[in-house]
Parts: sequence; C-alpha cells; structure tokens
Amino acid sequence: MKKLIYTLLLSMAATAVTAQIKDPVSWTFEAKKKTADTYEVVLSANIQGKWHIYSQKTGKGGPIPTKVSFKTNPLLNITGAVKEVGKVEKIYDEIFQTDVLYLSNKVQYVQTVKLKGKAKTNITGTIEYMVCDDSQCLPPAKKSFDIKLQ
Repeated sequence: MKKLIYTLLLSMAATAVTAQIKDPVSWTFEAKKKTADTYEVVLSANIQGKWHIYSQKTGKGGPIPTKVSFKTNPLLNITGAVKEVGKVEKIYDEIFQTDVLYLSNKVQYVQTVKLKGKAKTNITGTIEYMVCDDSQCLPPAKKSFDIKLQ
C-alpha cells in the first residue's frame, strides 16, 4: 500500500513539474522580398499576457539580452544590424539592480539580406531570448529558423 501511495505522489509531482514548463512566446519566421536580390528576414514574437522578453540592447549586469545569430551562407550578404521593432520599455529592475529594456505583446527582429546571385537559398540561424513576468523568469530559450529566399 505504501508503494502505491509513493508511486501516486511521485507521478503527481512529475505531472506538476511538467505542467509548469511553459513557453509564453510563439514565433513565426518569414522573408519579405524587397527587390530582385534583397529580402527582409522577419522573426516575429507574440508574447502572452504579462510576459516580456529583453531587448538586444539590455546592458551588462542585467538579464540575458535577445540575440539573433545567422549561419554563414556563401550565397548571402547580411547588411547592417538586426532591427528591433516594437514598444521598448525601460525600467529599473530590483532583481538585477540595473535599468533593463524589454518588449511585450508583439515584437519583430528584422534583418536585411542580399543574394549574391540568382540562386535560390535559405537563411538559417537561431534566436536566443529570456522571458519573464513580474514574479518569475524562465530559463533562456533558443529557437532555430530556416527560411526560404525565393
């Protein structure tokens, strides 16, 4: 009988732990053709409720800033820096004891790329981010993307 009770308690605890793992950020990835050889690569985040992600420009000593990385592709030139599009808010964070920049609701990360020739190719990479609300932060997450440029 004791084994049955311990087994039930253990399985309930395991269920509770997995139920707490959540990802309040959903991502979409696309390329928008601007000219014959130029695209805007757009990484869009929809952030649920009171959650937020941190800006690429959050300074040292604060939370982990969002970082977009592209894999090298000999058929592409990546021009300029990744633009952050959304409402950036600045607050003093007691936990980190520094000013932090964060975004809520919707945010886009936009990168201009140029094809070196007429070949069809993909752009691949990752976006790393940290998501928090007023009372908790989730471990940093990394999402991979693979976007066709046609």
